[in-house]
Amino acid sequence: MVNFNGTIVDNTTLISIDNRGYAYGDALFETIKVVDNKILFWEDHYFRLMASMRIMRMEIPMSYTMEFLEKEIKKTLKVNDLSHKSTRVKLMVHRNTGGLYLPQQNTVVFNINVKPLKSAIYNLNTNVYEVDLFKDYYVAPTLLSTLKTNNKAINVVGSIYAKENNLNNCLLLNTNKTIVEALNGNVFLVKNNIIKTPPLLDGCLKGVLRTQLIKIIEKSPEYTLEESTISPFEIQKADELLITNVITGIQPVTKYRKKEFGNSAAQYLLQKLNAQIRLG
Repeated sequence: MVNFNGTIVDNTTLISIDNRGYAYGDALFETIKVVDNKILFWEDHYFRLMASMRIMRMEIPMSYTMEFLEKEIKKTLKVNDLSHKSTRVKLMVHRNTGGLYLPQQNTVVFNINVKPLKSAIYNLNTNVYEVDLFKDYYVAPTLLSTLKTNNKAINVVGSIYAKENNLNNCLLLNTNKTIVEALNGNVFLVKNNIIKTPPLLDGCLKGVLRTQLIKIIEKSPEYTLEESTISPFEIQKADELLITNVITGIQPVTKYRKKEFGNSAAQYLLQKLNAQIRLG
């Protein structure tokens, strides 16, 4: 069962062929992890969604408070018997039907769908995880590239490329040929006691877990954070390369071309992240 603008409907319910999220990618989404009916990092998700709606010039309904959307998420979990399990939630907001590129209106509706997850806490995956650069297309470093919109063609094509080349993931480059992010998450590079991640100005997604890890690293006596541009040449000299998102947590990369990586920083950050979740 899914939640379509507050009404619980069967997940086979059809949307209009004129739905703007489908027709033009005129939609935003948040991928959220819920554990035992607790929405992780909900405040960060909510404010990112509201800020993204403003950038997309969507009209934000007065009813879209943190409390209202939280209630709708939990209502959807309950009807799917997932209130006390670990769950992946996708909250999408799209502009109402009408118009071509130019919308007839800026009002919006939301929908929520949920899927169970295997694990509540974030675990360290030590399996082989190989990545390479995806150089067929590039990310334009603009404010729009930092948003979670339905315009994800580069991620789709890049994922197909990764599968065809027996890779677990690929790193995306911007038009300046610097590292932006992975296909499904932000990137952190570790060298000695310095952890670098690309700045938003380079075009990376404003990831919720990225925000959480930045806070953790800034408080850490073990590491120093740098939000700065990462050249592909730096990867060969790095001690670790990490890919992060709210569902997986932290995925250590084990191999990039002939370079192999460790995972000690990943272990340290996962421990801090899980402790924060338990205390929160």
